[in-house]
Order: sequence, then C-alpha cells, then structure tokens
Amino acid sequence: MHTVELLEHALSVAEQLGYRVRQEWLGGTGGGACEFASRKWIFVDLALNSAEQLQQVRDALKADPGVYTLDLSPAMRRLLEIRRAA
Repeated sequence: MHTVELLEHALSVAEQLGYRVRQEWLGGTGGGACEFASRKWIFVDLALNSAEQLQQVRDALKADPGVYTLDLSPAMRRLLEIRRAA
C-alpha cells in the first residue's frame, strides 16, 4: 500500500475512533491529536509531505487505546505495530 493510501486509511480509522480530522496549512510546525470541547481532534499539517502527515496520524492512533478494539487491515496493523492475538 502506498503512503497516500495508508494516510487515507489511517484517517478513516481515526474517524472510526471518533476523531474529527482537520487538514490545515500549519507551516510545518504543528499538527497531531488533541482534545477540546469533549471532542477528539487530529490536525494534519498540509505543509508536510504525505509520509510526515501519515506519521502525525500514526502517532495519534498509537496513543489511543480504542485502536485495539478495531478490526484493522494487515497494512494498518503493521503501521501501528499491532500484533494479532493468537
């Protein structure tokens, strides 16, 4: 799976976990996950290349324990370094 496809898939997983996603030009100095107004958000910095944007989303997903409750694709499990239970 290519980086852009993984990014799109990761954003879909984030939405499944209840995140609202904002893709904004942040000049390469911001982005990532936060919570305010009782809502989870991921800000993706459009100043970054697709691999760096994927890293922002990946970091947010890895920090969310809810990701372990989802049925993830093999590519997403590899990205998040999640091993399937035996």
